[in-house]
This record gives sequence, C-alpha cells and structure tokens, in this order.
Amino acid sequence: MKNIKSAIIVTVFVVLFAAVISAGAQDTFTVGLECNYAPFNWTQTDDSNGAVPISGGMGYCGGYDVEIAKTIAEALGKELVIQKIEWDGLILAVNSGKIDAVIAGMSPTEERKASVDFSDPYYESDLVIVVKADGPYANAKSLADFSGAKITGQLNTFHDTVIDQIPGVKHVTAMETFPAMIVALSSGKIDGYVSERPGAVSAQESNPELSFVEFAEGDGFEASPEDVAIAVAMKKGSEVLADVNKALAELSKETRQEMMDAAVANQPVSQY
Repeated sequence: MKNIKSAIIVTVFVVLFAAVISAGAQDTFTVGLECNYAPFNWTQTDDSNGAVPISGGMGYCGGYDVEIAKTIAEALGKELVIQKIEWDGLILAVNSGKIDAVIAGMSPTEERKASVDFSDPYYESDLVIVVKADGPYANAKSLADFSGAKITGQLNTFHDTVIDQIPGVKHVTAMETFPAMIVALSSGKIDGYVSERPGAVSAQESNPELSFVEFAEGDGFEASPEDVAIAVAMKKGSEVLADVNKALAELSKETRQEMMDAAVANQPVSQY
C-alpha cells in the first residue's frame, strides 16, 4: 500500500511539474536572430538602450528587430526570450520548435514561403552597394559603373543573387556575415558588397572610411517587393500569426522609421 501511495505521489508530482514547465513555455515568446546585423540586430555587453539578454548568458541583443520583437511580445502578453542563432539555422530552428519566430531582417521570398509562414512586412528598404569612400567606385551612379568590380553578398540571401545583374561583374563567393564582408572590403579583397540601406548606413557610421552607392530608379537592382521587404517568419500554421500582424498594424510608418533611426544611433561603434 505504501508503495502504491508513493507511486501516486510521484506521478502527481511529475504531472504538476510538467504542467508548470508547459505553462512557463506558453508564457514566453522566443525569437531567433543573428545578433550580428546592425542596425537590425547586434550583440552588446549590457542592457543599455533597451537591449535584451541573450539566452545562455551570451550578452545582450539590441537593434530594430529587437524593438519589433518587444512590441509583439507585449501585444501577445508574453515574456520575450532571445536566442542567438546563425543565419542558416534560423528557419530550421523555428520549424523544429526551438524558437517561436524569426525576427532577423528576413525577406519573405517565395522560396522561404515554402517552408514557413510570414507576417505582413515590418520594414521595406532599398538595395545599395557598400564601397570604400575613397575608392574607384565611390562616385558610381548605375550598375554599369561597377563593371569589372569584385562584388559579394551575404551567403544564402537574395543580396548575393542580384549581383549577376551587374554587367561584367566579378562575382566573389558569398560570405557568411556582414562584418566579414567589411573586413574584406577594407583589406581590398573586394570592391563592394550588396546591402540594404539601413545596414549600409550602420556600416558607414562605424567605419568612416566606407560609403555606399544608392541608385536612381532604373539604374539599380531589379527586385520584387518581397525581396526588399522584411517580415516575421513563423512555423506553418502558427496560431499567433494573426495576433502578430495585428501588433505590427498598430505601428505607423512614422513610428517604424523612428525606431530604425534610433537603432542606427544606438548601435555599438565596434559592431562592424
């Protein structure tokens, strides 16, 4: 009889413990991002300017994506948890249930839509080419002006796929991170790399020797609206996607731009 009572007590404890763990998981909104793509996201050593602790004691993550994540988590009534994950592992992480969402400057391309669902866009930007401020391409006006240039983009992004639109370009093998591309540009291994405008502004802020080339309509890259938009990626059939869209809809265009301007101003100088 004592053994039966003990077994019942243990079973009840296990069930209650599992319920507590489950409830705790339901009260969190876990977001994956690189924490390495300023001004969208970056790593810093403290919680200044609203940065959030990275799970596992890996420092703090700040940036535009983090502010968007905080807004969504608050709207959902959940605690925000940040997971630092390499770019190539983000979609796998959300589909495996390791994270609830990817908020990492990710574009909702058709290829990605086959694997995950996307929210409405929370930012839209233009494509530019980051170059040396005193280099031969600093005054370029069109893609044709980059003929013969050594250009690269981030691995597994559409930034890399548009490079071949440049006539006569020397398409350098894609690199894993933006800091790696800045090192390559500064050392002369490449003449430029493709970036979204906010990322280029951040790179220039941290590295005065850099500049970037913007293009007038018709002189730059051809890209679909999906390619230049940024959205939240979630597992197929996510029950909170509608709530995420509702939270995003409550942020005006002006508010989003103010958030981006603040992210550019607050990024660590050493980020790049």
